[in-house]
Amino acid sequence: QVQLVESGGGLVQAGGSLRLSCAASGRTFSSLNMGWFRQAPGKEREFVAAISRGSMIYYTDSVKGRFTISRDSAKNTVYLQMNSLKREDTAVYYCAANSRASYSATYYLFDEYDYWGQGTQVTVSS
Repeated sequence: QVQLVESGGGLVQAGGSLRLSCAASGRTFSSLNMGWFRQAPGKEREFVAAISRGSMIYYTDSVKGRFTISRDSAKNTVYLQMNSLKREDTAVYYCAANSRASYSATYYLFDEYDYWGQGTQVTVSS
C-alpha cells in the first residue's frame, strides 16, 4: 500500500503562487509514477500534471508555463509549484500514484492511478 499526504493548499489572490507537496510512503518512491489532479465544484476530476518514475513530465494545456511539477527522492515527495494563479484554478487538488511500467500513454487517466491522497483545497480570489 502507498500512503499519500498532500499539503500546501490555501487561499491566494489571482496572480499569486502556491506550492503543493505530496509525501509518499509505503513503497519505494523511485518506483512510483506521480500525478496531480484537481476537482472544482460541480465538475469532474481533471488531470493537471504528472511526473514518471523516470522523470518524464506532462502537463495539461491550461497550466503549461504556470505550473511546475518536480520530485525529490530524498524526501519521497512530489511538488506542484503553481504560479500566476487564476480563479479557474480553484479546486481541490489530489496527488495520485501508480507503479505501472507503461505510463506515457496513460498518465492523464484518472482510472490508471491506484493510490490517492485526501486532497488539499486551493482557492484563488480575484
